[in-house]
Amino acid sequence: MAANRYRLVIGNKNWSSWSLRPWLAMRRAGLPFDEINVRLRLPDSKTEILKHSPSGMVPTLIDGDLAIWDSLAILEYLAERHPEAELWPREASARAIARSAAAEMHSGFALLRQHCSMEILARSPLETLPPEVAANVERIVALWRGCRAKFGKGGPFLFGRFSNVDAMYAPVAARFRTYIPDLGNYDDGTAKAYADTIFAMPEMQAWEEGARAETAASG
Repeated sequence: MAANRYRLVIGNKNWSSWSLRPWLAMRRAGLPFDEINVRLRLPDSKTEILKHSPSGMVPTLIDGDLAIWDSLAILEYLAERHPEAELWPREASARAIARSAAAEMHSGFALLRQHCSMEILARSPLETLPPEVAANVERIVALWRGCRAKFGKGGPFLFGRFSNVDAMYAPVAARFRTYIPDLGNYDDGTAKAYADTIFAMPEMQAWEEGARAETAASG
């Protein structure tokens, strides 16, 4: 364990998909940390974030004097510091594919993000998808199906047991539930079962409860 208790700077739980990723991994791995919550979409949001993060964005993990300000970098740091948590698959080829899938989420699917921003408490199904968004959905579902088929025999997550790649795709499951609850022709049942696994996690349910509490408190 780290000598100092971790602090994780996050945004609103209803909206901040990037904050959800390391938060979920840390809670699942049982790594204790304190939350520093910064309300987003306010005039002073950036000023408040800059008190903790050199990028002016959330999330940021603070470990003593060290600040790590990118979701995937945080997940990699935690995997290195806590090998016992097995935040990446054990087997080398599975680990390489898991990292590839996580990196694809990190850098890709911009049109899905643009048209379907995370609002975890909302239920706003879309009647139709722009073709470019549909292409993002098709790729994600195919990726999930491929990972489950090749590496998922040991459990219900993409690589059997929970790993960082599941943390990276949890907000995508939330987007699907909000905007595309019926994946229809995109899915053979694999994506729905995987999303159900994500939402059944006690840690995911705790995040949603926090989103409800924050939303109620803000009026």
